[in-house]
Parts: sequence; C-alpha cells; structure tokens
Amino acid sequence: MRDARPRNLKEMISEAKNTSELMVDLAYAALFYNSEDFSEEVIRLERRLNDLVFDMRSLAIFAARSHADAEQMAGILQVVQDIEKIGNAATDIAKIVEKKLGIPPELLQDLPAAEEITSRVHIAPESALDGRSLDELDLPVETGMRPIAIRSGSEWNFDPEPEDVLRAGDVLFMQGPPEGVAEIREFAGAPVARHTPHAGDGGAPPEGLSELERAVDILIEMKNLSEVAVGLAYSALLYYDARLAREVVAIEDEMDEMRYRIERWVLLAARRMEDAPRLRGILHLATASETIADCAQEMVWIVEKGEEVHPVLSAAVGESDEIVLKLTVSPGSPADGRTLGSLRIETETGMYALAVNRAGRWTYRPRDAYALRGGDSLLVTGAPEGLEPLADLFGQELEEPQ
Repeated sequence: MRDARPRNLKEMISEAKNTSELMVDLAYAALFYNSEDFSEEVIRLERRLNDLVFDMRSLAIFAARSHADAEQMAGILQVVQDIEKIGNAATDIAKIVEKKLGIPPELLQDLPAAEEITSRVHIAPESALDGRSLDELDLPVETGMRPIAIRSGSEWNFDPEPEDVLRAGDVLFMQGPPEGVAEIREFAGAPVARHTPHAGDGGAPPEGLSELERAVDILIEMKNLSEVAVGLAYSALLYYDARLAREVVAIEDEMDEMRYRIERWVLLAARRMEDAPRLRGILHLATASETIADCAQEMVWIVEKGEEVHPVLSAAVGESDEIVLKLTVSPGSPADGRTLGSLRIETETGMYALAVNRAGRWTYRPRDAYALRGGDSLLVTGAPEGLEPLADLFGQELEEPQ
C-alpha cells in the first residue's frame, strides 16, 4: 500500500488523473444510490486532488529554467488545470445529492444502462476478503469487477497491486458490470446495496413525461460522450494523434448542441409538472457533463496545434491506473466477425472498447451488437492485466506508445 504522496511530477499527474476519474465515477454512483456516503467520498478526494494540483503547479514552475522549458511546462499546466476542473465537475454532480436538487426517477432508471457501475464497499472482519491479497482473490475473474482504489482510513491507494492485502475496515472501490455488485458485496460481508428513491419519486408518471424522457435520453448520451471525450483526449496525448484530437473537438461541439436541446425539453416538461424544481438536477448534471467535455477539448490543444508534448506528460498518461491502448483486429482472428457482446470483452479481460475506427470513421462506445471486422482499429481502456488476453483475441502483438 502506498502511504506517501508521489514525489515527482510524472507520478503526481498520474495520480491526479486517476483521482479525477474516480471522483466522476463515484459522483454518478452517488446519484444512482442516492447516497450521501458516496458524495462524502467525492469531497474527500477533492481535498486530495486540490493538494496534488497545488504541488504540481509549484513543481512545474520550479522546473522551468528557460524559455523552452516554460513553453513545455505550459502544456503540463494546462492538463493539470483541466484535471482539476474535471474533479470540480464531479463535485458538482455529487452535490446534486447533498443539496437535494432533485433527480427524476426516469434518469435513475437509465443510469445503470449508461455504462459501467462503480461500487464502494466496507470490508467486514472475517469476511471472504479480509486478510487476502488481490492476486489470491482474482476479483475481475470471479465477479467481473476490477479494483480501482482502496482507502485505509485517510490513506488512499489509487494503483492496487496483486500483492496488496485487504484488511477489515478498508474501503474497496470497484468498477465493472452491474451484475457483479451484489457478489462483491457478499464477499465483503456487506448488505446488498439497493437504489434508494429520491424524495418525491414513485407514484403515477408525471405529466410531460415525453419531454422529460427526451431530456433524459440526451443527458445519458452527454454523460457517455463526455467520458469518451476524456478518454480520447488522453489517447491523443499518449499517441500524439491529431485525428483523435479532432474527434475530441467534434464531440465538444456536439455537447454544446445537446446542452441547448436539454434546456428546451426541460422547460417544456416544467410547464406540465407540479413539482418542476426537481428538474434542477438535470440541468446541473448537463452543465457538469459539458464542463468535462470542455476540459477534454482544452487538453488536446497541444496536439491540435502541433506543439510538442512533454515526455513527462506522455509517461504519466501511459502509466495511469486505467491505460489506453490501440489494437487492430487481425483478419481471421477470434474477434473477426464476432459481436462485442458475444466476445464478453469487459467480463473476460476487464477492458472495454472506448471507440472503433472503421475505414476512417470513429464509432464511440460501440454497443454489444457491434460486429468487429478484420482491419478495425479499437481504442480500449481498462486495467493493464487485461491487455495480453485482449491482444490474443485480436490476433495482435501489444502496441507500445511512441
């Protein structure tokens, strides 16, 4: 377990990236479970992220000893600022629960289908997890859920290693398919977490449901697209890929339009609802999602303008908790001609497809029915342990970042 702050800029950037991403995951989990406990975890992480950001800014300024150094450090400081803003957006999402701004049940029903579920569990004494290492437990294989962080009191471990041993009282953070949540909680000796409706939920469907459903559909798409934009932005930095940078810009433009459409549908729905103030949460969440996409666009300006990416930045992105990799489907490989659903990539490898490029056109977050073809290029993200089996599935050797 790590018990000290990282001491160099590369490790700080990597931890800050992991922290901001965990904050976003926990913030959405706070909405789904209507849990102030999850919201409090986000607030704890915000304080840690603020400390990291301060230290990174100080270190970057001290390291700039010439005009050329300052130009390169400007790129690092831009990414640091955007990581901080992503964390701030996550805090804003968590405050929807804390401030009881209101989230319609229609949105809560759709959140689990948005993408992966993030779960948080306290490890009970003498449970199946107490005193056992992550390697011994092999949770991704047993449950489909992968450990993304461990909190022991006030100490955080954002990069759990196979040899790390879980202890009673630890808080384990996992990510994966929804069906794995009940099993991991059983292993930890915790009661099954259930969705707790917000005040005012239930009863007959409100008037204006069609307008509300349209707003919710757009909002779920905004959530997914904002996460894709961040993943593509980090990929653009890692691989210095101008095409990926342009995709991020295109997503941000689309997010602006979606925000306008959400405002319109919410206003139309509000006219026909007795409890219109509960729609505030939708607008609050839309703003946060758009902010995350804006940060992704700001990150890629270095690549978009052809500026040099500092090697520390590339290394930090490449070594972070969830790595991003480009793989190509080889003709005749086990993946050629099969759907993503039938391959069960997420369950079998702990990785998931961020985007697929076919003949120069990107498809973001392809669904289970998407059939892969030889020559498709995929951006995949997840835990490093899943890379080797995924590469075998695609008939490829692992591609190292340039």
